[in-house]
Amino acid sequence: MAFDVDLFVIGGGSGGVRAARMAAATGAKVALAEDSRLGGTCVIRGCVPKKLMVFASSFREMPSEARAYGWDIPDGSFDWPVFRDKLHTELDRLEGVYRRLLDASGVKIHDTRARLSDAHTVELATGETVTAKHILIATGGWPVRPDLPNANLGLVSDDIFELQSLPKSMLIVGGGFIACEMACIMAGLGVKVTQFYRGAQILRGFDDEARGLIAESMKAQGIELHLGTNIVEMAEAAAMAKDDANMGAGVESAVDLLPQSGQLGCPVWVKATNGMEQSFDSVLFATGRSPNTAQMELEEIGVTLGRYGEISVDAYSQTAIPSIYAIGDVTNRVNLTPVAIREGMAFVRTVFEGEPTPVDHDLIPSAVFTQPELGTVGLTEEAARAQEPIEVYCTSFRPMRTAFAGADARVLMKLIVSQSTRKVLGCHIVAPDAGEMIQLAAIAIKMGATKEDFDRTVAVHPTMAEELVTMRTPTRKA
Repeated sequence: MAFDVDLFVIGGGSGGVRAARMAAATGAKVALAEDSRLGGTCVIRGCVPKKLMVFASSFREMPSEARAYGWDIPDGSFDWPVFRDKLHTELDRLEGVYRRLLDASGVKIHDTRARLSDAHTVELATGETVTAKHILIATGGWPVRPDLPNANLGLVSDDIFELQSLPKSMLIVGGGFIACEMACIMAGLGVKVTQFYRGAQILRGFDDEARGLIAESMKAQGIELHLGTNIVEMAEAAAMAKDDANMGAGVESAVDLLPQSGQLGCPVWVKATNGMEQSFDSVLFATGRSPNTAQMELEEIGVTLGRYGEISVDAYSQTAIPSIYAIGDVTNRVNLTPVAIREGMAFVRTVFEGEPTPVDHDLIPSAVFTQPELGTVGLTEEAARAQEPIEVYCTSFRPMRTAFAGADARVLMKLIVSQSTRKVLGCHIVAPDAGEMIQLAAIAIKMGATKEDFDRTVAVHPTMAEELVTMRTPTRKA
């Protein structure tokens, strides 16, 4: 059977674009459909704009720290419109780069929505159909709002980059890495931040000691963190104020100053499970993301979906339909951009280069861009202890730079070591630039380094990271 293309990729994020380009490099005829912007969540609505906001927010403490070092620097003010406009210019530039890379690779781009009608046929929203020998689904995920009346009044992470002005106060609901990163960013930009999380501690799934230090650091930054807390009710603050106006004079004029109903980030009244009632300029829901498979009718053609709507795949990213593959967040395996890229590369090697390549999801480093950052690779202490006898090497201290300036901020360096093999099973760093440090530590750990390999490494002094190779005595054994 003759097909229009050898590969049709649905989704123009980092994973889909990399797979399309690599497949085209083998001589395959490739097409790609994206109904939003090329670059996907990471480039347009996630990692890149978020990290630029992290950089912007980190300057808030710079003047006072500089003064402690003898510089005569006054406190400044942050101009959100200036930053936002420059941010959008940069995102436009990056989208253009992605488009040029695809064009240069010979990939035909369809700027429209796509769905599957059978194992080899893609239907475009334009009415066009394209047949493909292989189909790769890389549609990623999207943020979800909780099942709560008036949840539409809250923002999701995609909305943050579109705000016309910064709110004076914000409630962030959630305790995962997106919620905690946004809390630190907004606090750094001068927003009064309150955070609700229904669990006992933020950053579930990360090392307990590390997440505890980050929680304390966030509180020290002025973030009002309420654990074991969730929203019971929410409504427009303007509507609540109008109700109150019936009980006294003078309230109506205050109501007139509030944004109109439906405006992005309009003030919201919230009642919490702890009895707290308060109005916030904005509410941000960071309560999870779902695989983007809605309205694709995948199950109708035989593709198996999991309980959260994720596409079920094997070790080679192949679905129950042999011609259809899926990579990235839509499979809900490890939802990180570099993982989606690796999965796309493994797919091309398997399907177009004749080298069956399973995806390696072991020992993946990651970073949480709170302030300070969390860098992690391998097992947490809790997971390792459940697996085998371990030794824990851990130290927490005030780093030289901020200690000299009189700050009480602390950092954490932690290694988890197997008692039997001596291999380093996990490394967890809470510190400024922990993401940079963990990338290098991950190389050694991925190679199977032992604690003695770390010990044999000469320290770089004076640095925070030198503590990773100078801890000689276990903090505890388990």
